[in-house]
Amino acid sequence: MKISLIKPSVLISFMLLFTVSLTVHAQTMKDVNDNVYKTTKLGIQEWSASNLNVTAFRNGDIIPEAKTKEAWVKASVEEKPAWCYFKNDPVNGLKYGKLYNWYAINDKRGLAPNGWHISINRDWELLIKNLLGIDYAGPKLKSTSGWKSKNGVNKINFSALPGGLRSEDGEFNSLGTVCQWWSNTQPVEVAKSNLIYSVKLNDNSVEVSYIKVKKATGLSVRCVKDVK
Repeated sequence: MKISLIKPSVLISFMLLFTVSLTVHAQTMKDVNDNVYKTTKLGIQEWSASNLNVTAFRNGDIIPEAKTKEAWVKASVEEKPAWCYFKNDPVNGLKYGKLYNWYAINDKRGLAPNGWHISINRDWELLIKNLLGIDYAGPKLKSTSGWKSKNGVNKINFSALPGGLRSEDGEFNSLGTVCQWWSNTQPVEVAKSNLIYSVKLNDNSVEVSYIKVKKATGLSVRCVKDVK
């Protein structure tokens, strides 16, 4: 039996074509500020692979930045959208994205880009189920560096970083140890309350937690592509 060998030049051409093909089909998301985010796919879902960092709604309306404690609390009292950098440092924004109150993520003008939406409970539930449940998904979502003591394996390139949060009274905390995102769904049993679901990763835990927080809390945001 005669075995035909692939010529080196043909093999190199094939490898270059394959590499280009991968690059061309790389997935991204673009917001109204022209920030471009890598995305990651698992099953039927496509998620942004970093936290949202936008300063305007989908229609171009500006979202107010709340730097002081007073401005942060006032926005909540008046039920108005607000965002901030952790400790008001733009350098933190480059790495961790922005922190938003619930009034920003729930605004009818839309915080997510066209064709995308802010993650809701069923999005998280499906993602975590596909990663074998809340008791195992944490390390698979965490980045391989940046956590204070226990980094993850970043199995699906979700690249979760511990960007901390802002409490209802305007205090910043948990940078390096906590990553917490809004899940834009109000708890059914207390639909008229001031509590909203969030999803949390802790530095020293492999679990993913569902936590109810007040609307005045400042949390990170992930987007999910709409399924047609």
